[in-house]
Amino acid sequence: MLCLLLIHPAQAEIKLPAIVSSNMVLQRDTTVQLWGWADAKEKIRITASWLEDEITSRADAAGNWQTTVRTTNSKKPQTIRLQSGDSDILLENILFGEVWLCSGQSNMQQSLLGYRGQPTYGSSMAIARSGNPNLRLFSVDRLGSSTPLEDVKGYTRWQESDPKLAADFSAVAYFFGQQLQEILDVPVGLIHTSYGGSRVQAWISKEVLEKHEEINQDEIDDFERPNRTPTVLFNAMINPLIPFTIKGVLWYQGEANRSDPEGYKTLLPAMVRDWRSRWGNAAFPFYFVQIAPFTYEGNTDYHDVKNSAFIREAQLQCVELIPNSGIAIALDVGDEGSIHPPKKKEVADRLLLNALHRTYGFTSVDCMGPVFDTQELKDGGLLLKFEHAETGLYAFGELKGFEIAGDDKVFYPAEAEIVERRYVYVKSEKVSKPVAVRYAWRNWVEGTLYDANLLPASSFRTDNWSLEDQVELRQ
Repeated sequence: MLCLLLIHPAQAEIKLPAIVSSNMVLQRDTTVQLWGWADAKEKIRITASWLEDEITSRADAAGNWQTTVRTTNSKKPQTIRLQSGDSDILLENILFGEVWLCSGQSNMQQSLLGYRGQPTYGSSMAIARSGNPNLRLFSVDRLGSSTPLEDVKGYTRWQESDPKLAADFSAVAYFFGQQLQEILDVPVGLIHTSYGGSRVQAWISKEVLEKHEEINQDEIDDFERPNRTPTVLFNAMINPLIPFTIKGVLWYQGEANRSDPEGYKTLLPAMVRDWRSRWGNAAFPFYFVQIAPFTYEGNTDYHDVKNSAFIREAQLQCVELIPNSGIAIALDVGDEGSIHPPKKKEVADRLLLNALHRTYGFTSVDCMGPVFDTQELKDGGLLLKFEHAETGLYAFGELKGFEIAGDDKVFYPAEAEIVERRYVYVKSEKVSKPVAVRYAWRNWVEGTLYDANLLPASSFRTDNWSLEDQVELRQ
């Protein structure tokens, strides 16, 4: 008998990727992907509780199989059974709903519990109220790989939201998903895959990144810091999730790339194009957060690229560079002493407003604060006009953070006021012939300019002077 077993080994069972399991949320009313592995040429029979007919798939010569399934708008829990010669797998408690992938660095990673000595505001009540069978959570462990993986090495499986699970889940993702589920009254699935301190290069495939930067393969093969190593987070934390069907992506990252804002304007759009191509969805929504103000170890050199106003500007410009995208401005919710501001719900709210307005048809919901449009010389000052301020401009008190310069490119602190509830007038006695204005143009600032729906303006400048112009700031 032993000899016979050695000559005729048992067939391998069907294996599924970690992301395909009981308790998962499948994107509703669309065609979704199911895939996995089996013996070469093995036939897989799939029956789903909402389908009348059985689906069949056959593994290729390498043992890979994949098939498509049409979902519905039903809110009832569903089942999927997968069978082969040696396998009988039953996936239970599956829901159809809205599936969002949430990625980035430490501000996306920050949980409802927060970091040591760095809280998340509102966490206790959020955790207490987090029990929700219609909100499902899946997390990918923080790992890197020198080559693209077929499946994640570490993860927290799909589960219904409860206080224990939600406490350690991304706060931004949780606040977004919990409110989306309540507003749409449909199930929501959140896939959290982020890594603190990560550069955008780590999230881009090698094939795409090498078109923009020289890649040191030795560094990838023998890395010590996955979050700073090109491609290795894509390999371990994104590639294994493809092609699980998603509605869109939430992204909160940028601090680690602030020393190269021009490069970021190339790499972030390239990453999005690559992800969309690999998912087979050329235009899924991509909503991202502009990094919040922070001191960055006191570096406030006005004309140094490390002035984080430059990366905030680059992120704002990415809205125009990435189709079907939107930005959540966080200029008013930063923390001078922490790179991890505690107001995560405000950030999530602004991502949610983008999704509601741009993706779910809530066109009466505002999602974008004032954006500088044009300026006009008037009475020795500059009158600034804005887009996305249909209901006017607002400030809780005095406008602060405005500076003005003449042809000499020397900036001086300026007085600013809202005029006719829709313009900002900026002036300084030290600049008789002004040509440019900057707002909140430094690492640490407190945003003061909003639209009437209390969505903040980004830091901005009306000039396009290069760093080589050695712009100065004087008191």
